[in-house]
Amino acid sequence: MSTDKNMLSPFTLPNGTALKNRLLMAPMTTCTGYFDGTVTEELVEYYRVRAGSIGTIVVECCFIDDLGLAFPGAIGIDTDEKIAGLAKIAAAIKAEGSRALLQIYHGGRMVDPKLIGGRTPVGPSALAAPRDGAATPRALTTEEVAGMVTKFGEAVRRAIQAGFDGVEIHGANTYLIQQFYSPNSNQRDDEWGGSRDNRAKFPLAVLDITHQMVRQFADDAFIIGYRFSPEELEVPGIRFDDTMYLLEKLAERGLDYLHFSLGYSLRPSINDTTDPTPLINKYCAMRSDALAQIPVMGVGGIVNASDVETALEHGYDLVAVGRACIAYPDWTARIANGEVLDLFIDSTKREELTIPEPLWRFSLVEAMIRDMSMGGASKFKPGIFEETVSDDVNQLVINVSLDSDRIADIALAAGPQDDVEFTTNFEEIRTRILTANSPFVDAISGATSQSEAVKKAVSKAMVKSSKQQAFEESGGVSAPQNYDVVVVGSGGAGLAAAIQAHDEGASVLIVEKMPSIGGNTVKASAGMNAAETRFQRVKGIFDSKELFYAETLKGGYNKNNPELLHRFVENAPQAIEWLADRGIMLNDITTTGGMSIDRTHRPRDGSAVGGYLISGLLRNINKRSIDVLMETAVTEILFDQGAVSGVALLTDENEALTIHAKSVIVATGGFSANSSMVVKYRPDLEGFVTTNHKGATGGGIALLEKLGAGTVDMGEIQIHPTVEQTTSYLISESIRGGGAILVNQKGSRFFNEMETRDKVSAQIIALPEKYAYIVFDENVRTKNKAADEYIAKGFVVSAEGPRELAEKLGMDYHTFLATLERYNGFVENQYDEDFGRKTALRNPIKDGPFHAIRIAPGVHHTMGGVTINAETEVLDKQHQVIPGAFAAGEVAGGIHGGNRIGGNAVADIIVFGTLAGHQAASWAKR
Repeated sequence: MSTDKNMLSPFTLPNGTALKNRLLMAPMTTCTGYFDGTVTEELVEYYRVRAGSIGTIVVECCFIDDLGLAFPGAIGIDTDEKIAGLAKIAAAIKAEGSRALLQIYHGGRMVDPKLIGGRTPVGPSALAAPRDGAATPRALTTEEVAGMVTKFGEAVRRAIQAGFDGVEIHGANTYLIQQFYSPNSNQRDDEWGGSRDNRAKFPLAVLDITHQMVRQFADDAFIIGYRFSPEELEVPGIRFDDTMYLLEKLAERGLDYLHFSLGYSLRPSINDTTDPTPLINKYCAMRSDALAQIPVMGVGGIVNASDVETALEHGYDLVAVGRACIAYPDWTARIANGEVLDLFIDSTKREELTIPEPLWRFSLVEAMIRDMSMGGASKFKPGIFEETVSDDVNQLVINVSLDSDRIADIALAAGPQDDVEFTTNFEEIRTRILTANSPFVDAISGATSQSEAVKKAVSKAMVKSSKQQAFEESGGVSAPQNYDVVVVGSGGAGLAAAIQAHDEGASVLIVEKMPSIGGNTVKASAGMNAAETRFQRVKGIFDSKELFYAETLKGGYNKNNPELLHRFVENAPQAIEWLADRGIMLNDITTTGGMSIDRTHRPRDGSAVGGYLISGLLRNINKRSIDVLMETAVTEILFDQGAVSGVALLTDENEALTIHAKSVIVATGGFSANSSMVVKYRPDLEGFVTTNHKGATGGGIALLEKLGAGTVDMGEIQIHPTVEQTTSYLISESIRGGGAILVNQKGSRFFNEMETRDKVSAQIIALPEKYAYIVFDENVRTKNKAADEYIAKGFVVSAEGPRELAEKLGMDYHTFLATLERYNGFVENQYDEDFGRKTALRNPIKDGPFHAIRIAPGVHHTMGGVTINAETEVLDKQHQVIPGAFAAGEVAGGIHGGNRIGGNAVADIIVFGTLAGHQAASWAKR
């Protein structure tokens, strides 16, 4: 093994094969194969242009069996017919002077049945992966395990015949090989399971047959690598000493390199979070002399030469480069020339960079894309800006370094720098912000307060720098900034409006008074209603816009504005497609109260729609580099010469700003969090909790009323029936839509759970106890990711059986059991004799554990608001258009009438948000 640590020097592997340098392109799924797993010409060219200066390319994972593909568009090596296409990739790479390796794998229980024609995945044991919606695999028989080893061997033979220089055995990322070694996924009692030695037999057998095939079909120069994940979070699961044990066994049989599978090459343990030591350092300290003879490769966070040098200094022999090779096909040549690179992709250069369209849409790549279509003017005054912010516990001093058009670095100058968990989370949020070149990224789960503090520091620095840049460019004169469109509010309606206006050529500014983006949309749970969508057609759901219109009108007690409702229903399926075109897929479908058919579109995994939607919209905001001002209030919408002319602002530092604009879109939401305003219109709601975020105070309505805007339906305020009262947390309607029931303290059902929200709420309020329990089983939980969130928050009482649950809830067991038995009979007959429930009679409630959440109604939605027409133009009290003023979302009234149907609010914000963006851009460009 070579000892020269120069990254560009040749490196000799244990089998004597020389690599021209220590740099490899990491295997990264492109999703660019044909439907049958064969290779496309686009994929051949993708690899060809990245070969040359880099020493070796490890081609993305190839499935060795037709039940083993873990990605759409995956490429295969499961039949001899695949050899010809793979040979084109190998030849293209080698022709440019790089070595070509091929990664081989089987997804095992991580395979989605939809990718394998609805068949059941296979695994070591019939245990589903610990992730939401995971299918339970079929356990391989003893004979099938031996057959699977043979299939790995056949894949190696095909790789040799295709002309590859070697293979990398994929024993990481919780795929089949790792599943066999893990005590979490392998609970067999035959020779392939049980003890650690037995669990190690499968990866060792795969390596043995790889050597056998190399001896039979290749020569000694053929490279054999092995990729591994060092730890698992699950209990029981693989720990680092287990990994070292296996690696020693693998080394005894012979390997040419080992590949650490980490998101960050210097990552510490995910099990012992108190120890900041990078795992590579632990590995080097623990390995035997024999294991030390096997080169080890690191991956994760490699962008520049300094990153490579740091990795080598910590003990890696080889370094794999991932996203940087996508962004820079000639990455190694650039590094060799001393370039310092910024990890981003120009939005106008997909074809020039030879990035396949499916890969371009992949989330990790999409996050690197910057919109460069409107020129490259400087946005910031370069420099380092020191910002002091606070999270829930600490005061932090953060230095934000800005270049003329990007966030260059984020450093913690003062804070709990010895706290491993804090610094790990800081590094993660720092990476997210730098990658997106924006502070508007998802917070770290479990570290929301810390994430928001760092994001706030970056936002403040950007605002200061932008102002300094504008001041210098204006020759020292503080002139008001100019935009075509200002969007007030950053919930779903505001973000959708901003994206649409930008895409139609407008310059856009978003102004948000709160410290975080997302508004009330973040709290949305059920989904987005639409009729006649392609996702309904795929699932065989026959729906009509006419039925959707009729049921929404009925749900709103015929008080809905017909013009707005027609526009809403007609545009809803296009709004679903608008989201899909921007990488936001709502392709799972359920139902809500008041709907007779499944038309509530939600994320594929059944999770709450709000967080998913905001995350996707933010990705699109970041890609377009749309300007955002946080913690800034609009004090007035300016009006001049008969039309809107801009906005007056007040920042969190009490600085007054004036923004000139041709159009203003108000998307500030409703007023459910303004108790005095609620009680003004509905005195009977005094004392009710609200599900809304604290910024939902009706400020946008007041701003527009100052311009003379009319209002409508202000007394129509909806209460939601299922709210956890101690936290005001909404329990999603998708739980009832998934098959849950409501019971009173006696253990009896008392109403049709799928009736409209106002009717269900009224029945709960009429109970002597004024509350109820939403009851569901494990079947409902596994299909609704939101349920796991409720469990994590401590809302849920769970028990293995109905009797235990009844005892925990203090209700009569016999009554409760009779209720379940009677309801389950209704499900079997698809007819509810007691309350006439006709929808969501999905499955009997019979699979333990059983779960219950105590709920009662809370103020949820204000149907009233400012008056708009079907083009989202704001109307005055005489129903005349106020030129340049537009409104979308809950700030506008008339759409929902006297009661809003669950799932219609999300449709409302996207339908009318995008329409407002279009109209405002058109007005600004007239």
